[in-house]
Amino acid sequence: MEEKVVLKTNLEGVKFLRSGKVRDIYEIDDYFLIVATDRVSAFDVVLPNGIPGKGKVLTQISLFWFNQVRDLVENHIVSANVEEFPSPLNKYRDILAGRSMLVKKAKPLPVECIVRGYITGSGWKDYQKTGSVCGIKLPEGLVESQKLPEPIYTPSTKAEEGHDINISFEETIKVLGEETAKKVKDLTISIYKRASEIAEKKGIIIADTKMEFGFYNGKLILIDELLTPDSSRFWSKKDYKPGKSQDSYDKQIVRDYLISIKWDKKPPAPVLPDEIVQKTAERYEEIFRILTS
Repeated sequence: MEEKVVLKTNLEGVKFLRSGKVRDIYEIDDYFLIVATDRVSAFDVVLPNGIPGKGKVLTQISLFWFNQVRDLVENHIVSANVEEFPSPLNKYRDILAGRSMLVKKAKPLPVECIVRGYITGSGWKDYQKTGSVCGIKLPEGLVESQKLPEPIYTPSTKAEEGHDINISFEETIKVLGEETAKKVKDLTISIYKRASEIAEKKGIIIADTKMEFGFYNGKLILIDELLTPDSSRFWSKKDYKPGKSQDSYDKQIVRDYLISIKWDKKPPAPVLPDEIVQKTAERYEEIFRILTS
């Protein structure tokens, strides 16, 4: 059966809070309801057409990882089973099934927790200019996509719009206080190491990822999404060759297409051709199958 594309949710009678690039967030009883739509963004602009099934893939991959690291840190999941959702959501079961999570009302930290195990993307550009990534000095002579001697923690601010801004660990201490800053750094690296071991056994390299934490009842917990193709760079272990950029299991197909048509990266974004949408959907589906099998 063909997947229906969900670009926007409209849950009448349920308190709507906000929309991000991909997620719609509601408040119901003592919980938040997070719904992952099929919206896709590139270069910080949401595109007019979505990727069928993308929201379900993101949700199911997050749930898989939350389960894998729950002994390291508590997370915000209350339930992802629509049958267990509060009764006002019953009539929206078809829309919500597979793509939504009922979560605790945590207060998010104002910091994105990023960990890099390989040198790529903006980190590679930074290293070429300065020999460092986000102020962390790295060995000389590294090549693009090379594995780092140890994973590095490179946090950033959370921007409501546009790009997040990289900050040093010392700056996170000023924002979060020393104890919390150290704790989230240690947890981020521990989660990354655990996930990398699991993924490598399945033939996948996690080059880098970002995660979020928040406080709930005075306790630090893991929130938002976790180790999805939207928040991480996944590479095939068998195709991995340092010294060049790698093919990622994510929306790189979309980015490459937009670059090829010389779009100026300003709204409104162009409509994606069916072929690009189909290829991207297959890519998301493929990484979901590999990771969760």
